[in-house]
Amino acid sequence: MNFIISGKNLTVTDGLRTAVEDKLGKLERYFTPDTEIIVTLSVEKSRQKIEVTIPVKGNVIRSEQVSTAMSVSIDRVEEVIERQLRKYKTKIVDKEKAGDHFQKAFIEKEYEEEDEVKIQRTKKFDIKPMYPEDACVQMELLGHNFFVFCNAETDQVNVVYKRKGNTYGLIEPEY
Repeated sequence: MNFIISGKNLTVTDGLRTAVEDKLGKLERYFTPDTEIIVTLSVEKSRQKIEVTIPVKGNVIRSEQVSTAMSVSIDRVEEVIERQLRKYKTKIVDKEKAGDHFQKAFIEKEYEEEDEVKIQRTKKFDIKPMYPEDACVQMELLGHNFFVFCNAETDQVNVVYKRKGNTYGLIEPEY
């Protein structure tokens, strides 16, 4: 596996690099040797954060973990990615699309579905054209974390969502 390790507000020391490669190296039983793993380590006040992204054809396997110690964050991120791989194996390993990124043993092994994704409820509602700022106000009035709307400027379906730190995000489709 090819590791691309970078740091934000942090110098990536040999010790950190070794810790990341050793812990995430356990994932090599799932991936082929040429798989790229992008790791970003960052520090904000007392928060030690690691972001791991593994692009495979048609999908992205990603986890972000934050704790007070970088070693704890590294341990957690490896556990989460391993759990994601086992849980969504049938969905991410489409032999025609992404099978060439995974070890043959992982593809052939049957894993028990832990929590299969089940849609419990479906809602239908009118989408009215509005500006993103108005959509944020509407989202707050409803008490939701996200809101789907038709952007009055672009005439496309967009989503606004609440981010950490009381800020907002906008998701725009790209065709």
